[in-house]
Formats: sequence, C-alpha cells, structure tokens
Amino acid sequence: MHPKFSLCASLLAVSLMAAAPDKSVPAASTPTNIKIVEMIVAKVNGEIITKTELDHQREVIASELAKQNPSFTPAQIEAATNQKEADELRDQIDQLLLVQKAKELSISVDAEVTKRIAALQADSKLIDPEEFHRWVQEGSGMPFEDYRNQMKNALLTQRLISQEVAYKIQLPQSELHDYYDKHKSEFVREEQVYLSEILIAPKSSSDADVAAAEKKAKEIIARARKGEKFGDLARAYSDAPTASQDGQLGPSKRGDLRKEIEDVVFKANRGYVTDPIRTQNGWVILKVEERHEAGQAAFEDVQNEIMEKLYAPRMQPKIREYLTKLREDAFIEIRNGYVDSGAAPGKDTSWKDPATLKPQTVTKAEVAATKKHRILGVIPRRASSVSSSDPGAKATAPAATPSTAPAAAAPAGSSDSSSSSTAAPAQ
Repeated sequence: MHPKFSLCASLLAVSLMAAAPDKSVPAASTPTNIKIVEMIVAKVNGEIITKTELDHQREVIASELAKQNPSFTPAQIEAATNQKEADELRDQIDQLLLVQKAKELSISVDAEVTKRIAALQADSKLIDPEEFHRWVQEGSGMPFEDYRNQMKNALLTQRLISQEVAYKIQLPQSELHDYYDKHKSEFVREEQVYLSEILIAPKSSSDADVAAAEKKAKEIIARARKGEKFGDLARAYSDAPTASQDGQLGPSKRGDLRKEIEDVVFKANRGYVTDPIRTQNGWVILKVEERHEAGQAAFEDVQNEIMEKLYAPRMQPKIREYLTKLREDAFIEIRNGYVDSGAAPGKDTSWKDPATLKPQTVTKAEVAATKKHRILGVIPRRASSVSSSDPGAKATAPAATPSTAPAAAAPAGSSDSSSSSTAAPAQ
C-alpha cells in the first residue's frame, strides 16, 4: 500500500454574511436599528471566514478531545481546546487556499465523491434519497449538501497535496535500505494475519433462508476473486458492524481465531479470499490483507512502512512552505483581534473596513481643467492664409473645427511645430 497523505477538511459556510461595523466609525454613521447577523473574521481571495465557523470549529475540537481523553476534567478539556484554538484560523485559511488552488488547476474529484456517497448510502441501507439525507444530517450534524461539500473539499486538498507536494518528495532506495539496516529491531514480527470480512446473515433460521444466504455469499466470493474491491463489496452487502470500515478486522495471532479458520488463513498468501464459512450469525467470507511470518521481516515486506516513516517528517514542512507561497500570492484580510499563525512573513493582511475608507474627491475646477487639457490635446490648431513673413496682413477667419483629426502631418513652416494635426485650409 502506497503512503497516503491527507489534511483535515473544515466545514465551509455557504450563506451570505454581513460584516460587523467597526467601533472606530462615529456612532452617527451607524444606524441603531441595524442588527449584526454575522461577523466576518477573514477574507481570502473573495471568500470569507466567519466567527460562527470558528466557534463551531472550537466545539468540534472540544468534542474530539473529550472522546480521545475520557479521563479529562472539563478544565483540562478547556485548556487543551485553548491550546489548539491558536491554529484554528490558520487551518481555515489553509483549507480555503488549497481548495481554491485545486479548482484553479482544474482538479476534479466529482466521480470519487459520487462513489463515496453511493457507498455511504449502501451502508445506510436507505433507498429513499430524502430518508438518506436525513440520516446523514443526524449522523454528521450538518445538512446533506454541506456534508457533501465538506467531503469534496477534503478530497480536493488531498489530491492537490499529493500532486503538488508529496509527488515531489523523492526517497532514494539507498535511504530506505539504510533505515532498515539501522532499525531492524523495529521489524521483528510475531506471526500475525490481517483480515477483512463480509457477513451474509440469513433472514431467518429456516433451511431455505440459510441456503439463500449461502448462495449470495458464493456470488460475492466469485466477484471478489474476479477483481472487485473487497471493501466495496463489504460496504454494499455485509451485515457485520465492520461494513462501514470496508470489513477490516484488526490483526489476529494464532489462538485468536477458530482452528479451522487459522489453518486456512495462516497458510494463505495475501489477497486470498476464503470460501463461505458457516457461523452462528450466518456465512462469513474472509480476505487475507496481510500476513506476517514470525521473525525478522524482509526489507521488501516493510518497504512501504519505512517510506511512511520517512515521508512524515518531510511532508509537514513542505506543506507549510507550499501554503506560505499560496498566502504570498493571495489577497487576505484579517480582522483585528484575530491571528493567522501560518501568516507569510512580511505579508500585509491588515483589515480594511469599507466604512472607514476615505473616498477620493476632486473639485469642479480640477475636473474642468482636466477636461480642457483633454480637448486641447485632440482639437487641431487653426492656421492662417497670411504668411508669417507679412506682419501687416490680416488673418482670415478660422475654418470650422473638423470632427476628426486628419492623419497627415502639419505643413512645414507652421508656427506650432509640435502639433500633429493638419492646419485648417484658409478661407
């Protein structure tokens, strides 16, 4: 399995928000009957991050910390949340910049989103779209379209990071071998097998239903052996709780499984799919995902594991460098009181409230002067039929101004050699 890289996707707001008035604006300019609906915290290339989003993200962080640390007191949860909150705005800006860049590069993940939504619906076993959408909202805490959009953004960022950052990190074989030789103790294995399962439960305990379930299990086995992804089949057909995890089970040692199962899977090669196995709950199909022999693992067996170990310390700095470059090229404004902990050095992201901007004003005299200069620049000067060598002669009346300036140059000997227009003919 090749190393995978991903960033956490954040929930993006889609409703139109209004910025809160700046306190530096005189009270007289802010009508008292205006109600603040939302406060914009940051603007990123025309998109916004709101205070509501940051508040929601804080709640998500606190909830995750509570789940990961059930022994934490409320005070400890609060302290840990405050520590993570320092990077909250940074993460939101990161997400917007990555999604915007992915769209700019025409990266498309629509097919993958559709596939994952279909697998999720198969998990739910809900055929009616409205019922499925309600099920998603109950489970995720957000409307279906928001959930789908969040999934799409997460996949876009993963694809972009893989294409623009991870792909460019090269790990020579010599470095992989060197790590293996210096850390062989890390790769001493117990005999273990990693399995995935599909359970086909009969509708009842009747012989007919048990036989029907066995027939269905055999059909699924045939499809898996022909090359269909076992995980997709598990999501679509398995009645086991592991269906939502592609049927994946944890590692098993000898003694953890029934002897008749151990005798098969501990001798099988990776990728082997068993025949249906009768259990109390129905017919089980097992696939051998990985199998480790006891003793020192060969380099070829742990090469991908070593790559993951060496990629991790290189990836994060490279991702940060990439995000800094995106910031340098972006238009970003951040409201006073909020901090982007990933800000590009020297980048001006100060907030510019439209209410405090002074309009540029021009006097009537300046407008008239500018207009006069423009007219003088395009109207040709008149010429006289009197020679400049005869000071006593009277000039004739000027000709009418032509509507467009002629293309020919002024005649030689004209009193204004700087004019590019032809003189009007004498009357």
